[in-house]
Amino acid sequence: MRVTVDQELKTDKSSLLNQLRIDRSEPPRRGNPLIWWIIGAVIVLAALVLWYMSRPGAPLVRTAVAQSVQGSSAASGASLLDASGYVVARRRATVAAKVTGKVVEVMLEEGQKVSAGQVIARLDDSNARAALAETTAQLQQAQANLTAAQTAYDDAKPIYERNEKQKNAAVISAQDFDQARAQFNASHNNLLVAQTAVDAARAEVGVAQRNIDDTVIRAPFDGVVTEKAAQPGEMVSPISAGGGFTRTGIGTIVDMDSLEVEVDVSENFINRVTPAQPVTIKLNAYPDWQIPGAVIAAIPTADRSKATVKVRIAIKEKDPRIIPEMGARVSFLSETPAQSGVSPAKGVIVPPEAIATSGEASISYVVHGTTVERRAVRLGGKSEAGQLVVAGLDAGAIVVVGDLSKLHDGTTVRVSSN
Repeated sequence: MRVTVDQELKTDKSSLLNQLRIDRSEPPRRGNPLIWWIIGAVIVLAALVLWYMSRPGAPLVRTAVAQSVQGSSAASGASLLDASGYVVARRRATVAAKVTGKVVEVMLEEGQKVSAGQVIARLDDSNARAALAETTAQLQQAQANLTAAQTAYDDAKPIYERNEKQKNAAVISAQDFDQARAQFNASHNNLLVAQTAVDAARAEVGVAQRNIDDTVIRAPFDGVVTEKAAQPGEMVSPISAGGGFTRTGIGTIVDMDSLEVEVDVSENFINRVTPAQPVTIKLNAYPDWQIPGAVIAAIPTADRSKATVKVRIAIKEKDPRIIPEMGARVSFLSETPAQSGVSPAKGVIVPPEAIATSGEASISYVVHGTTVERRAVRLGGKSEAGQLVVAGLDAGAIVVVGDLSKLHDGTTVRVSSN
């Protein structure tokens, strides 16, 4: 009976363990395929939305209409060429001392106007004055020696003349006469030496006085101080010191009446520049101020690294607002038709921003509906009305204005309503 019960218990445990065992013979259950199709569709749709939102749209551009213009209004005073440069002073000096010395006084400040010959600094002159006192004493000694030599000569001369008469009368011997003549010649030579010594001592006094004068530094011309380089107590020298603790100048003075503009003109367009050609100058600091000027000369040498030629421009209007090293832009103007004898040119006027440069060619973009057409154009002069185009554009053409670097022939654009 007990054996039967134990067998039943073992049978129950075996059945329970069999229920807990994993049946690996059954295939694993798969999810619903429809869910995976829905997830894939959502991913694709999201990718399409992101691509559509990030794709580059048609650029928004501003436009202008090419205006027809007669040559008389466009060519008169039109700009043939624009160039940039700087205001420079033809008369500019860094004032320095002629001798090495210690600065004891500086009488200039930046922005101060000075006159030619005005004292602007002083150096320590104690050594120079001591040298002057020494040479003055030497001059006095030489003058005293000259006085003594003159007295000896004056005493020897009548004795010699008397002995000469007595020799001729055979009163004294030839030996006595020769002795008197030797004394006279010696006194005469001593007088000449004394006179030369006085001249030498006087020259040394002049040198000593000049050394004192060199300790006083004066303005070389009328101008304005643009830089103060030295302070009292510093050493200055006309020769640059290797240690860097000795100044070579006191300050910089600029003659404001000598200001002019220097610009670099591409050697490809230098043939458009002629002497005395009228120009218009615009300073970067005052872009709305047009200053009249004229070409002085084109420097007869080119810069091979930049392929440019330097041109000097005279400023006809003097103004305190014009200062050295200001940036400037110069427009080289054409002669009027009456002066040049050239028949008036015809063309259209467009804003300067409607023209771009591609190598040596000038291009513009004409709007046709929603696309643009690239046009090569030939330019004329530039005036206040705009840029003259003598070929490549017709009157009434709608051109793109602004940044043309992102456009090409056939580009789709959106035209701004402003």
